[in-house]
Amino acid sequence: MSTMKTEKILETSIETVPPPDNETIPEKYPSPLSVNLERGELSKDGASVYEQKLAVLNNAMQSIGFGKYHRRLFIVAGFGWFIDSATLLLAGLLIPPLLEEFHVNGAYFVITIFTGLLVGSLVWGVIADMYGRVWPFNLTLLISGVFSLAAGGANNFTTLAVLVGMVGFGTGGNVPIDSAIFMEFMPSSHSHLTTALQTFWVLGNIAITLVAWPLIGNYSCDSNDSGECRKADNMGWRYLMFTIGGTTLCLGLLRMCVFRMHESPRYLLGRGREGQAVDIVNRIATFNRVPIPLSLHGLEAMEQDGHQKSHAEPKPGILSQEAKLALRRVKTLFMPFRMGVSSVLLILLWTMVGLATTLYINFLPYLLATRGDAFGDASISVVYRNQVLIALCGIFSPYVASKAAETKLLGRRGTMAITCIASGVLLLGSTTSRSSNALLGWNCGFSLWNHAMYGLLISFTSEVFPTSSRGTGMAIVSTVLRISGVLSPLIALKVDAKTPTPAYIGGGLLVVAGIIPLLVPYEPRGRQSR
Repeated sequence: MSTMKTEKILETSIETVPPPDNETIPEKYPSPLSVNLERGELSKDGASVYEQKLAVLNNAMQSIGFGKYHRRLFIVAGFGWFIDSATLLLAGLLIPPLLEEFHVNGAYFVITIFTGLLVGSLVWGVIADMYGRVWPFNLTLLISGVFSLAAGGANNFTTLAVLVGMVGFGTGGNVPIDSAIFMEFMPSSHSHLTTALQTFWVLGNIAITLVAWPLIGNYSCDSNDSGECRKADNMGWRYLMFTIGGTTLCLGLLRMCVFRMHESPRYLLGRGREGQAVDIVNRIATFNRVPIPLSLHGLEAMEQDGHQKSHAEPKPGILSQEAKLALRRVKTLFMPFRMGVSSVLLILLWTMVGLATTLYINFLPYLLATRGDAFGDASISVVYRNQVLIALCGIFSPYVASKAAETKLLGRRGTMAITCIASGVLLLGSTTSRSSNALLGWNCGFSLWNHAMYGLLISFTSEVFPTSSRGTGMAIVSTVLRISGVLSPLIALKVDAKTPTPAYIGGGLLVVAGIIPLLVPYEPRGRQSR
């Protein structure tokens, strides 16, 4: 296809369409918005038909800009991050009262949650690539909410472990699905907002610790009491499960009933369903009151002119076909060579970060309690108060990190490296604490950099993976993270969680992990989703 011919096709693929008869476009929306189709990569000889169509779609999404639909999507996608954060911290918050009532090693409780998260992160991501993003996006919160409520009624540890495992299964799909679908709806000028979603993660930390502080602090057995810990005297953790379950269920229902979630147009294009992709783009443009819907005519012209078919995929329903498609999506994550290097490095990065943070954070309330006893200056109320303060310290760091990642000097890779190393250094520094206040100070600093690091890690990974395999890619790295979450309590069974050993291991891993982002051969800053 010649350069001139390609540009002509691209120019006809976005048409200005007037708003519906019953709507008037306000003055603040220019009509029409111009779409720059002169970029070299769009008219480059040898580009596949799919790549040309994706370039047109990306330009249309960029021209629509960030509007009312995107602002609402930002909020409902944040629900998943909020609940994922609360569930992860739940493991550590419940260990002290569970030890008193059931007399089990807290590491086993962490294993049950992360086993569920492990299975969920793998299953939901693959399902999202096979059957679409919408219904996994809606179902994950509902599953988590129902089983959280049920877990609050558990009378023995075995029942609790099974129910909490199901909570993890539902929650495990939240961040992979939410980050993928949010990224695929964002114009390239606002792709940094995926990092800003980490703010909801911080809010989830704050909310769960604020609720746990009075409930567990006032309705739990006294650890200094040598008598039997009865259910009636240890209702705090159950009240906490009821609270998080009810909240999760409400947020899931809000997603389904209040917000109209469209299928990702980039996903539809990858499945060869151009007509539906164009229709979704048009609906978003109308909802945002921007009069530049996408035309199907130009996409069809590309198909005819290229004498080849876009990579449409068979409809779901035949297991052998879907198995081949799943393998193909995995293959695209490792080919060509540059993509394969990026994927391997990202998997290694998620492994190291996951192992380092889960080993420390999941046992942080227990660590604060035991170290406080050793220092002689902490009660159970002080432990949960300090947990709230630690969560509050990270509230603004995701937003600041998202802005830093947009700078030319640092970009995604540089900012990611700095946050990893800083988190590791602060974790190592916490081992020098000689009082609860000193330990609180080090952990507040760690919280600030750690939340920035996680937000960047997720957005950076989402941008590196191609659209057609983004759900599968996010499922793989999330699965690696959950495997690390299962391994961390196994390590805790071998080392004494009361000692600084978890901090030494975690801090060392984070410092070394800071080198990895600099080795990734792809800097997504300023580039459109692929």
